[in-house]
Amino acid sequence: MGKGARKEKERNEAREAESGNGKPKGDVRELIAGLNEDLSWEFNAIISYRLFASMCSGPYRQELRQFFESEIPDELAHAMFLADKIVAFGGTPITGPAPVQITTDNHRMLEIALKAERDTVRRYTERAEQAAALGEVALKVRLEDLIVDETHHAEEIDRILTNWKT
Repeated sequence: MGKGARKEKERNEAREAESGNGKPKGDVRELIAGLNEDLSWEFNAIISYRLFASMCSGPYRQELRQFFESEIPDELAHAMFLADKIVAFGGTPITGPAPVQITTDNHRMLEIALKAERDTVRRYTERAEQAAALGEVALKVRLEDLIVDETHHAEEIDRILTNWKT
């Protein structure tokens, strides 16, 4: 099925769900709400990584700056995917980030980022289960790809924190 045909199918399914002729309305709405929550956390990650890259200091400043900046394109791509999916399901993408924590302590920056990445893996796992329950196999597979990305991010941060002397 081509990209255009798939989008049309998704729009029709969203319309059917709202009219009660297809999937249960609540399930699609719950999925959209969950995807919007995920989008708010991707916005959070973009902002956090940008600020952490600017605010890190000390002897590992250059390495940490480069690390944080290198994460931004992945998080932005995730946000773009989520926003497009929300619209395809008939929803409106959220416009603001989840609350952003700021610190000037390098170790704390990494701890915040690690927790966020692990939480994102948990949320995407839940979302993949929702997608599977709705028969949205392509969305489930794409969310599993995002889980791989986010797991890799968490593992990298965990490795940076290993043996970190505070």
